[in-house]
Amino acid sequence: MKLLRDILYGVRILDVAGNTNVAIDSITMDSRKGGNFSLFVAIKGTQHDGHLFIAQAIEKGAVAVICEEIPKNHYERATYVRVADSAEALGIVASNFYGNPSESLKLVGITGTNGKTTVATLLYDLFMLTGHKCGLISTVKNKINGEVQPATLTTPDAISLNRLMAEMVKKGCTHCFMEVSSIAVDQKRIAGLKFEGAVFTNLTHDHLDYHGTFENYLKAKKAFFDGLKASAFALINIDDKHARVMVQNCNARKFTYSLTSMADFKAKIIERDIRGMLLNINHKEVWTKLSGVFNASNVLAVFGVATRLGMESVQVLTAISNLEPVEGRFNTVISKQGVVGVIDYAHTPDALQNILEAIHEASGSKAKVITVVGCGGDRDKTKRPVMGKIACRLSSRAIFTSDNPRSEEAVDIIADMQSDLTKMEKSKMLSITDREEAIKTAVALAEKGDIILIAGKGHEKYQEIKGVKHDFDDRKVLLEIFKNEEA
Repeated sequence: MKLLRDILYGVRILDVAGNTNVAIDSITMDSRKGGNFSLFVAIKGTQHDGHLFIAQAIEKGAVAVICEEIPKNHYERATYVRVADSAEALGIVASNFYGNPSESLKLVGITGTNGKTTVATLLYDLFMLTGHKCGLISTVKNKINGEVQPATLTTPDAISLNRLMAEMVKKGCTHCFMEVSSIAVDQKRIAGLKFEGAVFTNLTHDHLDYHGTFENYLKAKKAFFDGLKASAFALINIDDKHARVMVQNCNARKFTYSLTSMADFKAKIIERDIRGMLLNINHKEVWTKLSGVFNASNVLAVFGVATRLGMESVQVLTAISNLEPVEGRFNTVISKQGVVGVIDYAHTPDALQNILEAIHEASGSKAKVITVVGCGGDRDKTKRPVMGKIACRLSSRAIFTSDNPRSEEAVDIIADMQSDLTKMEKSKMLSITDREEAIKTAVALAEKGDIILIAGKGHEKYQEIKGVKHDFDDRKVLLEIFKNEEA
């Protein structure tokens, strides 16, 4: 247990009603999950206002409440702490409660529309490979020294984040690499954390269903860099036109990486194929098992971070040559007939274009590219027709199918994807709602040397339909179809 007054250190307090010497055993922002001696933080969320559940939290045993408005008819037995921003306060008290674990780690956050998972995971793998004890917080999975823990959000809530990091510190970790989403920044989930460094990969069309406008999306990303201390470093990809904006008014030490311009960390692709690339990074050559221009950029970011964290460049490059592609990111499988399958998480217009261009660059002009793609339901609808056009323009055949339709009808989502196609583009397109049937059709259309891209789900092992998650793994399905084709 810790005293409330101690875990309030650093919080901008407006008013207090009650005794701050009370002991706190846990922190919660869910009134149903509180218990005796708990602290309830009332947050005004996108779906619910936690202030409406303060009484319920106290009935469950909460002895203190952090809120933006103290209820007029409140329980005298609880302490109320009024703050300007409950979400920000939650991050700070969670850090204090768990012993400020981020201060005991070299914590590096990676943000950007695409590349977050790849850069964070490769950094974790590289540092583990070179003998460091590390933690990973990512979309795909969370890890502590090789021990896998399930991941539900790109960036967990502040309580879960600090609990994870406290476990990392307990198990001897020295480094932690985490994805930082724009939504997490906007919702103050990273408040109270001390970052050693931050990486900006790129900024393209995504999450407008949440942010409303691209400008708001950009501001959320920029807020991450605005909050960095002078002792931290900020590494930005200057091949992206928004990179310089990210570090305006940023106090951190600034570094750049690029495939096309003069930068602190520079790379050039010398050779490439579907199995990987030969790169020249800061005048030294290295082979990587990753393929595609976007992955050259991701590898360069990894090199930049590792050297900023004190590793020798030769040691970093040696480790890079041994790194495997990240699950669900440009993963390839080849049938006995010589058909190549590529599984990739590409679920934004930019990511889809990048992966298709990478496939063409790696395979040459002779291969036929068949793309299986859908768009998620209850998400930004404006990207659907854009992704539809990209798939048709850069594929020999495009099969529009179900992704995670969630509460929407898959046929309606596919109709949105088709809405802006030209007559020529429509002639390349098939609509098959059932995802497994769509993959089977792609295999049936493919010949030796052709490439099938299955985009949008990558590492996911489910399809979410009408609130139910059904088992579905693109890679497993494709391997089974290949196996049956060979029988």
